[in-house]
Amino acid sequence: MTAARPAVPVPIRLPEEVLAQVDERLTATDALLARVYPGEDGRRQPVHTVYVPADQYTTDLPHQWGSQAAALVDQHGGIEWLCAELGLPDDLAGQVAPKVTAKLDREPIEDLRLDFEDGYGARPDEVEDADAVRVAGDLAKAIGEGIAPAFVGLRFKCLEEPNRRRGLRTLDLFLSTLLEAGPLPDGLQITLPKVSTASQVEAMVDVCTAYETAAGLSPGRLRFEIQVETPPLILSADGRAEIALALHAGDGRVTSLHYGTYDYSASLGVSAAYQSLAHPAADYAKEVMQAAVAGTGVHLSDGSTNVLPIGSADQVRDAWRLHHSLVRRSLERAYYQGWDMHFGHLPTRFVANFAFYREGFTRATERLSAYLSKSESGVLDEPATARALARYLHRGYSCGALDDAELQAAVPLTADQLAELSRPKSDTDNIAIRSG
Repeated sequence: MTAARPAVPVPIRLPEEVLAQVDERLTATDALLARVYPGEDGRRQPVHTVYVPADQYTTDLPHQWGSQAAALVDQHGGIEWLCAELGLPDDLAGQVAPKVTAKLDREPIEDLRLDFEDGYGARPDEVEDADAVRVAGDLAKAIGEGIAPAFVGLRFKCLEEPNRRRGLRTLDLFLSTLLEAGPLPDGLQITLPKVSTASQVEAMVDVCTAYETAAGLSPGRLRFEIQVETPPLILSADGRAEIALALHAGDGRVTSLHYGTYDYSASLGVSAAYQSLAHPAADYAKEVMQAAVAGTGVHLSDGSTNVLPIGSADQVRDAWRLHHSLVRRSLERAYYQGWDMHFGHLPTRFVANFAFYREGFTRATERLSAYLSKSESGVLDEPATARALARYLHRGYSCGALDDAELQAAVPLTADQLAELSRPKSDTDNIAIRSG
């Protein structure tokens, strides 16, 4: 039964049959938007992906990276010195430094990818078979002992013809070894590299479906990331944005798009000295990726820098400044994740992230509180902005830049309510009422 409409002082001229026709005409569009653009699903997004050649993995690798990163910073002047070197004001540095120190001790790696692709190279089949089984077994042990990162997985060789069967065999061995030890981990990540066409994503969906059937997994259990490393995935031969087609060809299994700095740049003929996350060619590709994922709930990740903080003191400082500036640049452009190649990248990754969330904390909580309480403020925020403010605060909370106590003191929402408000399908009025 249709609810009665309130009386209005002017005539309503659009007849009911016209409104009904519009509803009928747009039924398919409504269903498409709900299915294809569901918005954020509340998944935590790691601030980085650390990738290492698979055969170098040991169960204590995350702890080793954290310890080595902390020792490197101490060797060059300490974390407070590093914050000052990177240009943080004293008050902000005082907030960030202890949190970075704690992060390096508690969770130095949020997302770990064991690489069987470029970082691993071509090896005899028996060697790669053995490595796939060994590292998956070690990873299962680390998961069982509670010392694995929150997100873990592998990057296997791509689906291009020369490597296709080798890559899929490694994927099969890796997953099957994990399953021998118990259920697949919740934070399992599978990276599909060098995708050029939507058909390769469709093939990956078929592979996942077949493996789930053979292993007795629930349909849809296996999901994967697409690594954007080839120009045809951005602009296909017939002029389409192939990345959008590939994303939706994933049938709901695609979790994120990861930009591949060096393969993509090299494919465009960019000289090695100028291959960078900040190159205009990179910006163009990432803007297309950003438009493709908008509203889908699929995450975005920037790539890496191959400039490592090693060598002389000046070289280390220059590498830290570069990495920090690139991470900060990505954050400002709504790329909240990137790839790290060396333990020395961890301090600047966390300094940049923690400073990004802490420096805007007071203003963001003031604006969100004013919106929720419907009080006057210097900014007229709308529901979309309120969601962005909540998402900003929740990202800061998830990575450790903000803690629960200070959030509770500054805004009348729990962390769970912040997460709910950050999703486009949330009911901001009801959240405001419940939080009052």
